[in-house]
Amino acid sequence: MSSSQAAPGSPRGILFVVSAPSGAGKTTLVERLVERIPRLRMSRSYTSRAARPGEADGVDYNFVARDRFEQMIAGGDFIEWADVFGNLYGTRAPDTERLLETGCDVVLVIDVQGARQVRGRAIETTTIFVMPPSFAVLERRLRGRSQDSEEAIQRRLRVAREEVAAYPEYDFIVVNDEVDDAVERLGGIVLAERARRGRMREQAEAILRTF
Repeated sequence: MSSSQAAPGSPRGILFVVSAPSGAGKTTLVERLVERIPRLRMSRSYTSRAARPGEADGVDYNFVARDRFEQMIAGGDFIEWADVFGNLYGTRAPDTERLLETGCDVVLVIDVQGARQVRGRAIETTTIFVMPPSFAVLERRLRGRSQDSEEAIQRRLRVAREEVAAYPEYDFIVVNDEVDDAVERLGGIVLAERARRGRMREQAEAILRTF
């Protein structure tokens, strides 16, 4: 059976939310995580911004025109959406629901305001906040990307201070000090959530009946 297919009778997937300030490396961590763990999928966001060099539509993001994005908002298509530095980003509800119904676990890589929208909908989630080791490291990473103007970098750093202060809103904290170690810690959270008694009850009861 393919790792993308749910076993017969398997439970609904778990929805994970991973947030971090810009430059903390959340997307890189999750991309590596889904390569390691079967039945774990990263949700592909929609955005109104133009693709950057090396990005592909349907791979990195679903790129749509701003007016189309606004139509999707009006139609209630999104679990969450946010205006991030003048560009719109959102997670389409039917895409996420389809994956969860197959028994796959889904990771939403979204910012703090998006995570608040998901929680506001009373959707059951496991939330994880990725922190840089320090403000200085975050600034160095942002400058190392060499894609933003000085004004944009300063704006991202101002927002980062507010976002890091929101860490108490999350279930778990992962410090991205070294990529492989941080991916390992993220994977531990996913596997632990899969092993919760409520999710394992059916399998545990089947084993119990053999005794």
